[in-house]
Amino acid sequence: MARRTTPSRPSDRAAILTRRRRRKMARSAHAYVRGNTERFYEWLQADTQRTLPEGPSIWICGDCHVGNLGPVVDGDGRVGVLIRDLDQAVIGNPAHDLIRLGLSLASACRSANLPGAVSVRVVDLLLNGYTKAFKPRPTPVEAPDAIKTLLKRAIGRTWKQLVRDYLSHTKPRIPHGTRFWPLSRQEERAITHALPASALESLADQLGIATPDETVTLADAAYWVKGCSSLGRPRYAVLLAINDAKGNARLAMLDIKDAPPAAAPRSDGAGMPRDNAERVVAAARALSPGLGNRMRALRILDRPMVLRELAPEDLKIEPDHLPPTAMNALAAYLGWVLGESHARQMSADERKQWRGRLQQSRSTQVDAPSWLWQAIVDALANHERGYLQHCRRHIAIIESR
Repeated sequence: MARRTTPSRPSDRAAILTRRRRRKMARSAHAYVRGNTERFYEWLQADTQRTLPEGPSIWICGDCHVGNLGPVVDGDGRVGVLIRDLDQAVIGNPAHDLIRLGLSLASACRSANLPGAVSVRVVDLLLNGYTKAFKPRPTPVEAPDAIKTLLKRAIGRTWKQLVRDYLSHTKPRIPHGTRFWPLSRQEERAITHALPASALESLADQLGIATPDETVTLADAAYWVKGCSSLGRPRYAVLLAINDAKGNARLAMLDIKDAPPAAAPRSDGAGMPRDNAERVVAAARALSPGLGNRMRALRILDRPMVLRELAPEDLKIEPDHLPPTAMNALAAYLGWVLGESHARQMSADERKQWRGRLQQSRSTQVDAPSWLWQAIVDALANHERGYLQHCRRHIAIIESR
């Protein structure tokens, strides 16, 4: 008997989402790395023999894999590549972000069946791009062709395209199916309470999606089945109807996402908001200000949630099918993006000291320091083992259609 892929009632969601998450993580080793932040930090904390350089205590992404970086638009309409997912963000050691991104790039190389020499070069270029951000007069790393193409696509996208991508129409409703599920009555009431009609116009104005003279109403909302690591956690899509004084109407969408406790280790005495949604927003404003200013913390059903407007320019980087030269260029560029997000939080002295630590323990054969290369190799082996165990444990789910 075939298993249901959409729930008949909200209580059926958990089993369907768990099954879907396990299947997505089994698609490739890179998908497993992207969807399993907890394993990364379990590996990191269990490896007591390793000595990592300790950088200044700053906001770090905490889950810095390739899919969590991409084009983002700021309130002034400028589009740039930034960290775009901050669920795991904490004030911690910046070396953890560097290792996590290196692991993601190396696993993407493996999933693309690229030679091992490419992975070695990717780690080398990742570090080179990262350290450039800490120079006294940093020179940005040029975006590779794959990123330029993605940015060109992002800049050219419109609200109508975004709505059609998600809804397949321009009507003020969200179609239920495999992507969007009906809300329970309790969820409907909670969302309406969190986004009352009296506050919608002010919120839309603050987010830059409506002007003060326009009327904004909540047109529809649904449970959103999205992501991999977030599958199983509450997530909602909210559709807004915006009308101007001339009677012209358009739609906008909001993404409301659960803010779980972070698995990433934080620095001792780190002064972070206790509310997880407020932590995520504070991290976004430090690491990716263009995105953070479009986010708000709120509570729904007594859970911390993060609201953000969905912009048509916000896209994801997919590196799994890039050739070696493109992967090399991507590694250097993403290293720069990560380094810049870290460097803006440091003083000049902190940047100088951190760059000096990164330059230590250089290998005589490759540029990447031994601590970084060894950490990525060990993490990759750990996750490869976990990936195969995951496939073996859930083979019935993987083979089902």
